[in-house]
Amino acid sequence: MDRYAVFGNPIKHSRSPQIHSLFAKQTGQELVYTAELAEIGDFDSAVRRFIENHGKGLNVTVPFKEDAWRLADRHSERAKRAGAVNTLKLEKDGSLYGDTTDGVGLVNDLVQNHHIQLKDKKILIIGAGGAVRGVLEAILRQQPASLLVANRTADKAIRLSSDFSGLGNISGCGLDEIDNKRFDIVINGTSASLQGELPAIPETVFDEHACSYDMMYASEATVFMRWSKDNGATFVFDGLGMLVEQAAEAFYIWRSIRPETTVVIEQIRDSL
Repeated sequence: MDRYAVFGNPIKHSRSPQIHSLFAKQTGQELVYTAELAEIGDFDSAVRRFIENHGKGLNVTVPFKEDAWRLADRHSERAKRAGAVNTLKLEKDGSLYGDTTDGVGLVNDLVQNHHIQLKDKKILIIGAGGAVRGVLEAILRQQPASLLVANRTADKAIRLSSDFSGLGNISGCGLDEIDNKRFDIVINGTSASLQGELPAIPETVFDEHACSYDMMYASEATVFMRWSKDNGATFVFDGLGMLVEQAAEAFYIWRSIRPETTVVIEQIRDSL
């Protein structure tokens, strides 16, 4: 039977096996999906061993997304720009194809599941790490009026935004430079919520009818979600739908069939 897995370190927290098992059952695909702990420095060898044991594809999470990019023989255009890979597919000739599905996962969750349009909107995204880099192209493809990347270290945000400047109106700044700017959509791309912490941004960032989106998720509303609601955001969402949507894109890359995600999001939410 075809094998798939998610590689990471740590990995026991992963919801991916549950998500992909639900996709497989829904679409009638026979496969096995597991979570695998890869040791630091042993990623390439672990992938090869997995492939030798009927492995057909992998999801890749921290800290191995750049390792996966280097290991892939061929990359999608979006993976080339992101400089990271979260999905590997074994091709018929034995080569590895690398893609990144985080951006499409975020956009599909906002646009399809929550009916939030990004076109012509003023968007703020907080953070300048790999999670943010991985979603910028997909956001810019939606043609927002502007996209501001704000980070504790301004230089990092400015450098990151310049890498994507050919795709739309994007700029970077420090968190302390947001000042009195107001936005239609504010996305928290940091992991601060996992530590119960808030990014240092002004309480005035939300424009009228604004949307707040935390790329993290938990069984209850994150601290960023609660803060957003308290400070005027009309629509407040977490990143669970993004997780399921990026998984659906990976499933499609591997099996050429697109699962229905709404019911899976509900099932995962109920299990948190």
